[in-house]
Amino acid sequence: MSRKDWSKIKEILNWPVFLISGGILVLFVLLSLLNVTWTSKYVDLGFDYAIRYFGPYWQVLLIATFIVGAYIAFSASGNVVLGKLKTPEMSFFKYLAIIVTTGLGAGGVFWAAAEPMYYFIDMPPVFQGIESGTEAAVSPALAQSFLSWGFTAWSVYGAISVIVIMYAHNHRGMPLKPRTLLYPILGEKIKTSAWGTAADVVCIIGAAAGTIGPIGFLGLQVSYGVNALFGWPNTFITQVLIIIALTSVVLVSTITGIDKGIKWLSSINVNMVLIIAVFLLICGPGLFIVDSFISSSGVYLSDFIRMSTFRGDNEWLGSWTLFFFGWFIGFGPLVALLVARVSRGRTIREIFLVVAILTPIITNLWFTVLGGSGIHYELNNPGSISEPLFENGLPAAIIAIAHQMPLGTIMPFVFLLLTILFVVTTVDSMSYSLSMSVTGVGNPPKPVRVFWAVIMAVIAVLLINIGGGGIGALQSFVVIAAVPVSILMLPLIWHAPRVAKILAREQGFIK
Repeated sequence: MSRKDWSKIKEILNWPVFLISGGILVLFVLLSLLNVTWTSKYVDLGFDYAIRYFGPYWQVLLIATFIVGAYIAFSASGNVVLGKLKTPEMSFFKYLAIIVTTGLGAGGVFWAAAEPMYYFIDMPPVFQGIESGTEAAVSPALAQSFLSWGFTAWSVYGAISVIVIMYAHNHRGMPLKPRTLLYPILGEKIKTSAWGTAADVVCIIGAAAGTIGPIGFLGLQVSYGVNALFGWPNTFITQVLIIIALTSVVLVSTITGIDKGIKWLSSINVNMVLIIAVFLLICGPGLFIVDSFISSSGVYLSDFIRMSTFRGDNEWLGSWTLFFFGWFIGFGPLVALLVARVSRGRTIREIFLVVAILTPIITNLWFTVLGGSGIHYELNNPGSISEPLFENGLPAAIIAIAHQMPLGTIMPFVFLLLTILFVVTTVDSMSYSLSMSVTGVGNPPKPVRVFWAVIMAVIAVLLINIGGGGIGALQSFVVIAAVPVSILMLPLIWHAPRVAKILAREQGFIK
């Protein structure tokens, strides 16, 4: 890197945000290295408080975000074109692929296979009275997983936040950072305000921790997979080599930039998903998948309010629904930054339909393809999926399912590759968003992106080295970080419609 490039980075880098957010992550790692049991204890305590006192608020916040986003999208303001471009920068397929793969991450394989199975074997309390492990449990189990990754959860990624970000950045010249969400309240002051710094820091910590966790789990899970498939030793060295390989692919993508790297990886991911889905529909339990998707969608829609507002079992909610909601909220502002970056030239209505409607439908269909196949095999051969899942965790479920699919000797390798690609794309996208958050520019310098990709991989390796407790604590830490992020998102409920109306007047859609 030349002296000129370094000078440019020093000029645009927000050092307070960079040092505070990085310092908190480093402190977390140091505390984990010194005493992982003590760290996990207090993180778990914070997690419990977050779920207990903010869980109900998150449930209402997600519903409100979706409703307000739908109201704006289907009003006259929905015609507003954002980003000061007349036509989009990329094709619709590439645009959709980036959003789908960034939001799904490792969940695109491991949770898609395992979550419906967990619900099928142990029926969620909202569906009390339905016997677990029976045909009657299929639709409720899938419907519950639809809620975790459904319309309200995905709406956090841009149903209303993208409107404010793109208005403030593209139309009013504000930096492309999480603090820009505060523009309707603070105006120009967000550039230097301590509130702006705080907003950047909490959003960066939530997204970085949420990305480090999947990197660490990928090392653990793929290590298990190659041990089961190839007999390679399931050791720390294997896990480190897997993370190094993952990071190398991310760095290659980083060097090529968003217009090639992220687009290319995302397109490969979605194409693989489409090929696998079509293959299973034709050669696998296709009729069961189709029937399950239709009936489960019916349960999801008919019981949507009841499931979304269920408060009967806080411990269960903290382990499942609110855990996922906390993750979506923690990632929300950083994913919204990326969505804003790739959405120039698209209407508010189109962004809402992609982020909050189409992407959840695709996600739920994919969960039915994988999770539904697993349930089908479990019904026909009880214990064939559930036993490996409960004995060895998430990676065992997908391998057990894949072995029973057509071409069962090949499919486990396919799913391991797909998982790696999903996580690589998420790490690449998040390193891009994190770099935007500390520089405020839409095309952050490559060295900054490289730094975030490498440091997240290094932290993941350190946490693996001290045992699964470190990675688990970090996963819970994301939910704690979601508390201040969720407070940051509340004003959007009122300000996003106002911003949309301002733009609609400027573009002549309303008087």
